[in-house]
Amino acid sequence: MTIVTRPVLTRRRLIGSIGAGAGSLLLSGCDRIAASPTVQNVLGAGEGLTFRAQRLLSDRTALAREFSALDMSPVFRTNGNTAPTANGYERHAAEKFANWRLVVDGLVRRPQSLSMAQIRTMPARTQITRHDCVEGWSAIGKWTGLPLKLVLNAAGVLPSARYVVFHCADDFDGDPYYESVDLIDAYHPQTILAWGMNDELLSVGHGAPLRLRVERQLGYKQAKYVMRVSLVASMAEIGAGKGGYWEDSAGYQWYAGI
Repeated sequence: MTIVTRPVLTRRRLIGSIGAGAGSLLLSGCDRIAASPTVQNVLGAGEGLTFRAQRLLSDRTALAREFSALDMSPVFRTNGNTAPTANGYERHAAEKFANWRLVVDGLVRRPQSLSMAQIRTMPARTQITRHDCVEGWSAIGKWTGLPLKLVLNAAGVLPSARYVVFHCADDFDGDPYYESVDLIDAYHPQTILAWGMNDELLSVGHGAPLRLRVERQLGYKQAKYVMRVSLVASMAEIGAGKGGYWEDSAGYQWYAGI
């Protein structure tokens, strides 16, 4: 199915919007990019969940480079889970995600439950960016999706919220997959919940019906099969408390900024 792009948020408007979002809030897995000394420094810079040192290393509000259609990779591999079976995923896929809902809850004033039909009619942003995987490969793809900022604004984020946790339909040996970002990245203009890729609806292998694109971070932060977005003050009681499945299980750094 070919994507019919909805009203587009211009680059200028999006850049301007970041200040009104993250600025007013309390701060609360590709080239062999992982071998880059700069990336290694970033990956190894911080421990724990305060992340003060990492924030000093780069301009968190800067935009990731965007490419032209001519730069798109002819093949964009899949990785991680590519065919979930938990949480009724197979049934949802057979129904073409007609009954899939994105739940937004936690520290919000107005919890949300959005159908895919609703999400696809909301303002969308399209961006052609490079996915840098910590495994050592990269690919350039075109992503279309709902800016996360709009979801958060609709829900009304409470001042006590510091992190956004993405609960996913997939798992590894029964351990639920999840990821998280802070509010700076959540309100970044290029952070979207992508439902389209390369002018088609997102495929199962690439995370249908929704995956996170947080373009200033490595690929393992791009959570697939997102079914719930939860605002929290702390991640201490989620998983092993390190902010993501790979962070908990393999010691990956929570902040994977590039």
